[in-house]
Amino acid sequence: MIFVDTNYFLRFLLADIKDQHRQATLLFKKAARGEVKLFSSVIVFFEIYWVFSSFYGKDKKSLIESLRKVLSLSFVNFAERQILKDAVNLFAVKSVEFEDCFNLVYARKSKAKKIASFDKKLVRLAEEF
Repeated sequence: MIFVDTNYFLRFLLADIKDQHRQATLLFKKAARGEVKLFSSVIVFFEIYWVFSSFYGKDKKSLIESLRKVLSLSFVNFAERQILKDAVNLFAVKSVEFEDCFNLVYARKSKAKKIASFDKKLVRLAEEF
């Protein structure tokens, strides 16, 4: 198994550093053919979000597209993939931060009866969700 770090996803998606883009693409193609097994973490997924939103200043639509593209790489095993997908979908239709969407979906999946937060937007969203 090979752990895939944030920068591999970034170079693959951005194609801004040719040699690194080529290396990432080759690894992903090998995984797609079943030659290697890849996995990554929720933290890496959030790093992708943070880098695209803060460093690259992507707008919400582009950000959602990039996050969905990462999750479409079915040959990369992500813990909590379904929660990440549901959080991206919620983020696409609500005006709250992505991390709040993830926490809300995670809480609901874990059968939380209430969310204790001082974040009024999150509490309102939890009440309507």
